[in-house]
Amino acid sequence: MASISAETLAIDVQHLSKTYREGLLFPRVHPALKDVSLQVKAGEVFGLLGPNGAGKTTLIKVLLGILHPTNGLAQVLKEPAGSKAARRKIGYLPENLVFPRHHTGRSALYFYGRLSEMSDSQIAARENELFDLVSLQGRQNEAVRRYSKGMRQRLGLAQAMLHDPDLLILDEPTDGLDPMGRSQIRDVLDKLKQRGKTVFLNSHILQEVELICDRVAIMALGQLRGIGTIDELIRSHTNDQSGSVKLEVLAIPSQIRQIESLPANTMIESIDLGRLSQDGLSRIAVDNIDQAGVDSLVDQLRSAQISILRIERARPSLEQVFMNIVGAAKP
Repeated sequence: MASISAETLAIDVQHLSKTYREGLLFPRVHPALKDVSLQVKAGEVFGLLGPNGAGKTTLIKVLLGILHPTNGLAQVLKEPAGSKAARRKIGYLPENLVFPRHHTGRSALYFYGRLSEMSDSQIAARENELFDLVSLQGRQNEAVRRYSKGMRQRLGLAQAMLHDPDLLILDEPTDGLDPMGRSQIRDVLDKLKQRGKTVFLNSHILQEVELICDRVAIMALGQLRGIGTIDELIRSHTNDQSGSVKLEVLAIPSQIRQIESLPANTMIESIDLGRLSQDGLSRIAVDNIDQAGVDSLVDQLRSAQISILRIERARPSLEQVFMNIVGAAKP
């Protein structure tokens, strides 16, 4: 991938390493990060993926200044990671943010605002907009203990956005939410992107990352194993020339099976639509077929005077990319 101009960077990590030492008498060295370099452009939604123990949380803690790296450099919004100037520009949503039970949504927002050194008047100027943005308008005076998990997660997003940061770091923002809750969080992130904010999120829900993120980094065993757009990762880490194809055709299965050169792994089933189709309707599915094979299959069907009603080509998924990368990772 071509290098990104420093002027457009929200996060710049160069050759970052972090080593833990465990034990007193016979200390063992545990490398949590190994020579990690990545760049996040201002205004993009960037996803960080990896199995447990990959180093994702350690990287986030370095960016926030909670941990100091053993080697390497990290800059956030052109400031050294962990500096007060950098922290002022970051909004953070931890994985399991727990609100004190006595708070209402509104008082919780004021509590976290004061922790960010905001005045009551500054918080008051932001609260209505934020409650509206996270769809909690009308619920702000309700006790947080009565909130659903999705509502608490959206309140967590509101506190992260309260001081209008340029960068939001979100740790598992949709974890444990139902489809409606995940959709609401995606809507908020989309609005943030439209406002030019940078979002750096860590998630293990691959389908969510595929829907939300402009680019993705995949880590395993403390190392960066892949980075790019979903399409770039698919091209780099799967056989993008092969996939599956499904066709719906105007024919009965026996007509299709008369074609001599069908791929060996072709599956054919009849679709029963009653009297809607007097000629019969069938579904053809073929796995591991490249474009040349698809072209040949279409040519054979047309030569047999079989009409093709629908064709669907499935590309490899982010999950396949993830499994390929993590499966190939070696210490």
